[in-house]
Amino acid sequence: MAVLRRSSSALVGIVASALVLSGCAAGSESTTTETSSGAQAVGCETPTTVTMLGTIKVEIQDQFKDAVAEYNSSNSDCVEVKIIESAADQTFLANITPLYEAGEAPVISYTLQELPDMAPRVMDWTGNPLAELAAAGTLDTATIDGKILGIPSTVEAFGLLYNKDVLDEAGVDPASIKTRDDLKAAFDAVAATGRDAIHFSGLWWSLGAHFTNIYHTTAADNRDDRMAILDELKAGTYDLSSDPAFVNWLDTFDLLKEYSSSDASIADDDYDKGVFNLADGEVGFWFMGNWAEPNLLGELPEGSFGVMPVPTSNDPAAYGNDGISVGVPGYFMIDEEQSTAEEREGAVAFLSWFLTTPEGQARWAGPVESGGMNFIPVYSGFTVAPETFMAGVISEYVNAGKSLQWVNSAYPAGLQENYGAAAQKYYDGNSNRAAFAAELEAAWVK
Repeated sequence: MAVLRRSSSALVGIVASALVLSGCAAGSESTTTETSSGAQAVGCETPTTVTMLGTIKVEIQDQFKDAVAEYNSSNSDCVEVKIIESAADQTFLANITPLYEAGEAPVISYTLQELPDMAPRVMDWTGNPLAELAAAGTLDTATIDGKILGIPSTVEAFGLLYNKDVLDEAGVDPASIKTRDDLKAAFDAVAATGRDAIHFSGLWWSLGAHFTNIYHTTAADNRDDRMAILDELKAGTYDLSSDPAFVNWLDTFDLLKEYSSSDASIADDDYDKGVFNLADGEVGFWFMGNWAEPNLLGELPEGSFGVMPVPTSNDPAAYGNDGISVGVPGYFMIDEEQSTAEEREGAVAFLSWFLTTPEGQARWAGPVESGGMNFIPVYSGFTVAPETFMAGVISEYVNAGKSLQWVNSAYPAGLQENYGAAAQKYYDGNSNRAAFAAELEAAWVK
């Protein structure tokens, strides 16, 4: 079971510079089919077909598909991009492995934890102009044995999202929440306005990747010690129940469950319910990430939605109580095992359009209401960046040095799914603390 190693120190400067530019944000369909849209490439009788597995993230799949259509109808690269839509209820490897076995590997794919699994099959980006444009530190996770396996999409942050108008009405200042007891008081204040305090989603990926990161990133105040815990879990020698940070994290888990909206659940449609509940002012908080901001603004364009830390103890000075998790969510890889040189060149041309042209940058980092994906750019030369309220809040945390490591980026393939399944059982009351800890420990030695 490979554990991804990454350096987080350089990431602070990456996000800060990207958000300064702004002045202040993987999933897919349910069937495995190919889709393409837009007219044939300009002035080209027989374009090179470049396939891509998925649409980066389900939250912006419509915007991504529209961008593909624009590229297909306007590019002079003689390239047509076709999307292979994949089963959202399956892992990346479960989707891509049958395609390789059938000799139909996608030219472009996008993932994070499975980078080591893909290393023998994908192109080395070393020396490619796009890789050289990527901000320092963003390629660290994707660099394995000296080979750059992929290039980054963006940086994202997650924590407690909030509806500023609801919190203002309740008299809650997010900056004043320093401890778990402070958070409970904030929940009580929101509840006093006649609302549920929080929508705590039981989605497997939210619990398994992001909420478990809250424990792992606060388990120690330095990266080496945090990674050492992963090594001990892998060796089967770490006792989570005896770790005070884990117990504190469970206390916060229980608090969020206690105050959560009754319609929050482990169902696949819970994400949409979270969007509606926070945007419509039915709740004050939602544990999620800034990738949800385009959806929230789509529901309430004039809304102001921020993000704040998830305090896991009652010590205001405890590491992590005042920080939000920031990291790269995924990397674009190009197949080298089954693709042709022309297909690889076409894939680079498509991504270059996104990252280096005014039209592509507008699609990449522009506002969702204008067809953009609201990504925080991590490439030099960008002239477009998000200017939303949440982007400004993230900027404040990053510039203050309050960024927490995405330890979940180091989870080996399949771990977040196993973590998620165990967390859903605890979320639904179908396991106790001891059983939950045992399942998390067992996930590492499977």
